[in-house]
This record gives sequence, C-alpha cells and structure tokens, in this order.
Amino acid sequence: MEYVIVVTLTALCVLMVHASLDTREANRVLPVVLAAFFVRLIVHVLVMRSGVIGYGGDNHTYQTRALEVAAYWNREGFRFVTSDQIGSLYSVEVPCNLFGAVVYLVGGPAPLACTAVVALIACGLCVVMYRVARLIGADEPAAFRLLIFVAFLPAFLVHTSDTFKDGINAFLVVACLGLVASNVRRFDVGKLLMLVPLLWALWHVRPYMVFMCGLPLIFGLSSIKRRLSVRGLVVSTVLLAVVLALLEGAGGNSPFSMMQEQLDHGQSAVARNANADGGSGVLFEDSGNAWGAFGPKLLYTLLAPFPWMSGSLALQLGKIDTFFWYYLVYSAVRGARRLWSYDRTLLFVLVLFIIPSTIAYATTMANVGLIFRQRIPIVLVTSLLAAIAWTRTEQGGQRLPSRSAPIRERMDVFRK
Repeated sequence: MEYVIVVTLTALCVLMVHASLDTREANRVLPVVLAAFFVRLIVHVLVMRSGVIGYGGDNHTYQTRALEVAAYWNREGFRFVTSDQIGSLYSVEVPCNLFGAVVYLVGGPAPLACTAVVALIACGLCVVMYRVARLIGADEPAAFRLLIFVAFLPAFLVHTSDTFKDGINAFLVVACLGLVASNVRRFDVGKLLMLVPLLWALWHVRPYMVFMCGLPLIFGLSSIKRRLSVRGLVVSTVLLAVVLALLEGAGGNSPFSMMQEQLDHGQSAVARNANADGGSGVLFEDSGNAWGAFGPKLLYTLLAPFPWMSGSLALQLGKIDTFFWYYLVYSAVRGARRLWSYDRTLLFVLVLFIIPSTIAYATTMANVGLIFRQRIPIVLVTSLLAAIAWTRTEQGGQRLPSRSAPIRERMDVFRK
C-alpha cells in the first residue's frame, strides 16, 4: 500500500504541473519537477534514514505523532485532531494529521509514503515559485532558472526528504505571499477566499508565520483600496475578520496573545541557552537581553554557517547551501533595485516579509542548525527578487516592463 501511495502521488505531481502551466511551459518544467520528486525519495532512503550524516530529530517526532493520530482515529473516528485531543500536537496539527492520514491508509508506519507527500508539496512550491516570479516581472528563462535553483537547493532538499514540517511551512508562506502579490496586480475576492484556508493551515504549522504574512497582506490591501468598491472593502474586511475568528478558535488564547507567548518563549534566556546546547550552538554576550548584541545575531541569522566554523558533517554540508545563499542575496539586491523602478508595491510586499522575519529570528538566534532551517522561507522569498536580476529582454538588455504595461493572463499566478 505504501508504494501505491507513492505511485499515486507521482501521478498527482504530473497533473499538478499540467494544471498549473500551459502546455509549452509544462513540458519544460515537468522533467525538473519529477526529478526533484524522485531525488527526495532517494535522499530519504540513502541519506536521511541510513544515518550517513546523522541529521534529524523532528522528522522522527512527527512520525511518532502521526501514529498517535492514526490510533486516535481508530478509536474515536476520523476528524481533524488538535492538541485538545493529543497534547503533543501543539502548533503542528496539520503535518501530524497529514502524516497520520498516510499511516491510517497504510495501517502502520509509512516513512516513504509520508516523505512522498512532503516531496509533492515541495514540487508544488517549485511551481508556485515559478509562477510568482513570472507575476512580479521575471521572464520565462529566469523563472525556470529559479525553479531549478529552488528544487535542488541543499537545505530545502534535505528538509523535504523526510517527515519535517519545513517544506509545508514554506509552501504555505510563499502561496500566501503569491496571492497577496496577485491581488496587488488585480484584485479578486476569490484570492482572499483562498487565503483563509492557507492562513488557517499555516497557523497549525508555525503560528507566528501568520503574523509575518499579515504585514504584506495588510499593506497589499491598503495599496489597492482606492481601486476597490465599497462592497469590495466590506467583503475584504469580513474575510479578514473570519480569518481572525478561525485563529481565535484554534486555542484558548487569542491569536495575538499566543504570538506574544511564542515570541517571549523564543527570546527567553532559558530557551536560547537550551538551543545553544550542541555542536552548532552559539552564545552571545547580550546580558540575557534578546535584543542585546543584535548586530552579531543578525549576521549569524543571515550568513551562518561561516566557512571557518567547525561542527558536525551536516553543518559542513550546510556551507554549500550558504554559498548559494550568498549568491542569491547579491542577486536579490540587484533585483530589488529593478523592481523598485517599475513596481514598488510588489517590492514592499516581499520586503515586509523578509525584514521583519529576519529581525524576529535574530532575537532568538542561538543555534546555527536551527536558524539554517528557520530561514528557508526567507531564502525562498528573497530568491524571487533574484529572479528579477536574472531577467533579460529578448535583445539581451536589462530593461523590465513598466507597471502600466499589461500583464498577460498566464502571468497572473492565481487569477484562475
């Protein structure tokens, strides 16, 4: 049964590509996406579960929780299981329920099939990245280059080759920002409706990321308010209220108090000292203040692991990913300058996620391995700006379309 699920998900991967892109683009993208899918299964078997690099922890934890979810369904019937039913699911209900569904179908542990689910989501993210890049002004070669880059970026590849939640989190973040950017281009209430389940799911994967996506969302809506009718503004307000109501019902505390609680915990000296234990831990001379030594913390958040750092094999391999990340940052700065020249609103949508997220992570910085994983969404969103820098006109120049230029139907990421 486990192999049947893998084959079914492979077929879904093919359908996803053809449903998301036109025929010409799909024929070009599909081989890359399928390669990315199967490479993740291979890495899962030969690297992650073989103990070659000795990396992991959360992946085994989520697999165990998935078994608990499946056992709960066998006893109580099928429903979305929250921390109210199984306390250990705190804030990661969606991944555990998703993996639990696979375990339930198989009738026991199914690490390969669960990894196939994660691989499918990773491939979906690659397609979303391609379309968002096209939306914000990247040409087709640049968007395709970005797709290849993301598909095989080492950190993203490793954390979507097993039952980690990082790939699910990254998909939800980029999808939300893509919808916001698409609404800036052309407002559609349907896109706001699509945001509701995405934000709800993100709340049950990594809650504080909802607030990180909230700033671009609010800015995106405010930037188009003059083009909205009174009816549109009312609908938008109601939909945002629905999102807050859903989040309010997600637990006993309000969303804002829960975010503050998570931030206080992550910034606490106890949590940072605990995270600093291990081969990749880092302690700063901040006198216990999360905002102390902010400059060094920011450098570690953005640029670690540094070439001279010693540590585990996983950390050494992480330096390869960091080398690519340095190149992305350089390209993103160039891309941001270009995007500023023809669509500053879209630039601010991306920057309002990148900068606050980086600052928030810097105040909790205590472990290179942990921050290496946490910044994956920041890396992906930054790489969208890099795609702008890679864009050329047909004549090989660097001129990009003006904001007033018409956007072709297929360039709008979520118009359909």
